[in-house]
Amino acid sequence: MPIDQELIASEFPGAEGQVYLDCAARGLTPRRARTAVDAVLDAGMDGTGDKEAMFASIERVRSGFARMIHADADDIAITKNVSEGLNVIIASLGLTAGDNVVLCTDLEHPNNVYPWLHLRERLGVEVRNIPAVGETMPVEQMIAAIDDRTRCVTVASVSFSPGFLTDMASLGAACRKHGAFYLVDGVQSVGIVETNIDDLNIDGLAVSTQKGLLGLYGMGLVYCRRQWADRMTPVYLARFGVDLGSGVHEAALGSDNYELMPGARRFDLGNYNYVGAAAAAESIDLLNVIQVPDIESHVRTLTHRLANGLLELDLPVAGGAAGDHLTSLVCVGHEGSGHDSTEDKDMESLSRHFSENGVKHSIRRGRIRLSFHVYNTADDVAAVLSLAKSWREGWAAA
Repeated sequence: MPIDQELIASEFPGAEGQVYLDCAARGLTPRRARTAVDAVLDAGMDGTGDKEAMFASIERVRSGFARMIHADADDIAITKNVSEGLNVIIASLGLTAGDNVVLCTDLEHPNNVYPWLHLRERLGVEVRNIPAVGETMPVEQMIAAIDDRTRCVTVASVSFSPGFLTDMASLGAACRKHGAFYLVDGVQSVGIVETNIDDLNIDGLAVSTQKGLLGLYGMGLVYCRRQWADRMTPVYLARFGVDLGSGVHEAALGSDNYELMPGARRFDLGNYNYVGAAAAAESIDLLNVIQVPDIESHVRTLTHRLANGLLELDLPVAGGAAGDHLTSLVCVGHEGSGHDSTEDKDMESLSRHFSENGVKHSIRRGRIRLSFHVYNTADDVAAVLSLAKSWREGWAAA
């Protein structure tokens, strides 16, 4: 279905007066999320906070996220961010010396690399690092690297740079065949790209709420398939991870013979980020109302139009012609070493031209990164292409 532009305009005032193409860093927060946050802060200031209402907001987030990825609420744990979600799973897999993990460090965020290097140093776990094929996730080579000691295969659903979609289903099927845990960093896709954990054969999925889920920093979610979670032992345990039955106070202490909460709930620790939950409950509900498949269709149309337009201007678009590898990100330039800077004088100049003319974007690993969400329009694409054209003409004249 077409996106309801009146609804979008009413919810995202931040999309007015600028071309906001930086969702890959952080998405725009909808108006309804701001209203919910204000209510929590007002209650804290006035001393009228309602703990049961706070718990209810957590369950709204949990169930809303579960609905989005086609899971059950018990399959979802609440975390602080993607990094914590990944570490929750990694630490609970019980890996030992001689076990191995398969990944491609070329295309991963550092926070899905260092936990594995740490296990290598601490426990002697083998890290099988498969080089990227060009700039795409080396799925076939990763599958070939799996053996009977492979305990986990991990990928980003959309690579950290240059932002290409991973063939998740094929890799997940291979993991299922070998009994390896399939762990996905989904922060650059969930909320923008339709994500069905069963269709993709995903066992674990970690996200944070400030990007595609249009929430705030300081809150994350992790999915863990029930067949795995029920036999995993958390490294850390708190009251919310212990099953004392329904209606029992959060500070109640049961007997020494305690039971863990079912599924991923066993990974919940302590009290939650209720401000973050107030925002995420509203933004996730909004995304579910609009429906992610429709968001994906809308965003892919804009992404492909921008990529093709930039190619027509003879600009170095990562991956070349638009195709299935593109979801919500278009990267321009050549791979570099800087996280948020570029040594390419042309791209530095183009980035400055965009910024001076109201285009919000990022630079990652030397490339200009332009990233879309539901609030972006064809007018945004036209504005960027017009600026790119004027820059190119001016740069050539100089």
